[in-house]
Amino acid sequence: MATAALGLTACGGSPSSNSSASNGAVSGEITVYNAQHESLTQAWVDEFTKETGVKVTLRNGDDSELSNQIIQEGAASPADVFLTENSPAMTQVENAGLFADVDKATQDQVPSTYRPSTNKWTGIAARSTVLVYNKTKLTEDKLPASMLDLAKDEYKGQWAASPSGADFQAIVSALLELKGEQATSDWLKAMKANSKAYKGNSTAMKAVNAGEVDMALIYHYYYFGDQAKTGENSKNIGLHYFKNQDPGAFVSVSGGGVLKSAKNAAAAQAFLKFITGKKGQEVLQNGTSFEYPVGSDVPANSKLTPIKDLQAPTVDPAKLNSPKVSELMTQAGLL
Repeated sequence: MATAALGLTACGGSPSSNSSASNGAVSGEITVYNAQHESLTQAWVDEFTKETGVKVTLRNGDDSELSNQIIQEGAASPADVFLTENSPAMTQVENAGLFADVDKATQDQVPSTYRPSTNKWTGIAARSTVLVYNKTKLTEDKLPASMLDLAKDEYKGQWAASPSGADFQAIVSALLELKGEQATSDWLKAMKANSKAYKGNSTAMKAVNAGEVDMALIYHYYYFGDQAKTGENSKNIGLHYFKNQDPGAFVSVSGGGVLKSAKNAAAAQAFLKFITGKKGQEVLQNGTSFEYPVGSDVPANSKLTPIKDLQAPTVDPAKLNSPKVSELMTQAGLL
């Protein structure tokens, strides 16, 4: 994919040199391939540049678009840092051998639950799987006890998802890791028969709110983001958290990593340390992304269910397998 096809913005006004200062401070400039929300990453960049003077150029795209581009570019990639919304794209780049180790000081800011066992990248934020439902049509006692129950005939035609999106495919990646290939394949085939496909989580939520479908499997922050605006697309929405280490309680880790080929590795590592540090994580706590902080003991936005109360299953982000998921979803007729 041509780099020119991606959004390109330059932030900050530091020296143009791609070097780091000899006194331990960082300087120069870095390029970030960004698949996170643009407004969130922009807030991180603005604070980082204010603190360090390092100029940051953003190239915006989506998870798989940018991971595939980095792999295609290899050692010639202009990227210093890669940020994603979900873990599978990080694992794809890691498996291609393109990440440097994350500095120990950054690792220490993020609990092991929210980073891969390999430490080739780190968690920078998280989002929870949730079943949204139309409160005018359903009550809690009528909802499935497990995400796996959505495969049952009794839920045929009642639920929706966005199977083509990286968000949903990360959920399936977790299901694959937790339950294995056969169980995942069976569930996906039942999903093809039982569910309605929408393009995008927000579209699926709107459909539930409008009564087109009773439920949708999405991430939590779509609801909170809409509520923080007009609430018109979520006024009829209830949130059902599966909890109990259910596959439907999966918490997806957004990732950040430094490329081995980074032209300014010191500043790249400093950026990753900053966004997982207290100031960077407070951008999540106090901003409008409504994603969960994962580093430096910063609590979530007060509107969110505390992350420990989600009772998420333990999944090593390094083991999420997007190629296999694509294969299984294609075989099921979902892609």
